[in-house]
Amino acid sequence: MQRMQLFLLIAVALLTLSAAPETLAKTQQEAPALSKSLEDVYLYWRKAMVAKNYNGWKLITAAHRKIAIQNRIVSEKGKFPSDIFKVPSAPPSLEGLKLIRARSKGATAKLVYFGKVDFGIGGEPTDNLLVLSFVHDGPGWKYDSAEFVNLGGLKDVRSQLQAGKLSYVDGKDFLPSGKRPHKPIVVSQPKYIAKVYSFCPGREVKATVNRVSSHRFQDTQQSEVVIGGVHDGMNQIRYTVKNLPGYNGDDAMTLRIYIFSQIAGVKPVKVFEYQTVKGEKPKQVGTASFKVNAADGAKVLGR
Repeated sequence: MQRMQLFLLIAVALLTLSAAPETLAKTQQEAPALSKSLEDVYLYWRKAMVAKNYNGWKLITAAHRKIAIQNRIVSEKGKFPSDIFKVPSAPPSLEGLKLIRARSKGATAKLVYFGKVDFGIGGEPTDNLLVLSFVHDGPGWKYDSAEFVNLGGLKDVRSQLQAGKLSYVDGKDFLPSGKRPHKPIVVSQPKYIAKVYSFCPGREVKATVNRVSSHRFQDTQQSEVVIGGVHDGMNQIRYTVKNLPGYNGDDAMTLRIYIFSQIAGVKPVKVFEYQTVKGEKPKQVGTASFKVNAADGAKVLGR
């Protein structure tokens, strides 16, 4: 999973961002034109988020991402669209970050920044990566997503980037796929709010719950909402684990699923867990079933 001012008016944004993707950044010489267009999109999107401007957000956000965010809010039993703007911190500014890669392929594009990514929550930011993804959708480029890559467990990689050696950001995860993302199905409000949690130092963990909710964790301790929730009885999780480039450690890792209550003071209930101890190699691929029983449901629903 950062420049102020110079935000474009909606009409101007549509005009300046309407070039077809195949005409942008096909060569190194065209990269500046691509990066300027995409940065303008991100800045417009960021301004809409800070101002809680739903119409602006709707205009500049990719179609599949709008559905994905609606699904997340519904899966948390929240309120759409007002909960779009309930985020733990403002989207980071691009101020002070160095753009090190700008690429497009087909209808997708990515910008990669290196530097002190500041979410405005205090502390002293260190040098990490910010990856912005875009989709050419309708009349122009639209914002898709941002991914913060914490290099805390990859200090050799951080040193290489600080020295101007950029091979790390030429890996597959930093390249636009060229494939237009599929629009997800629209989910209805679930019985249970569920979250998948991962602690995965130096590793990438991908998980899919009930064939609907897909998640990716990289070198992090984080939880994400299970889209569509989980249901009474048997549920399924599929997962993969791999070391990130540059990681050769043997830290413990954890993958869990919890169901949550909306009643104050009621703790989450763990319904699935896979974990290793330090020195134990995790499974590279795994599939497991887990059950939400009546007792678990009663705890979180207060019945």
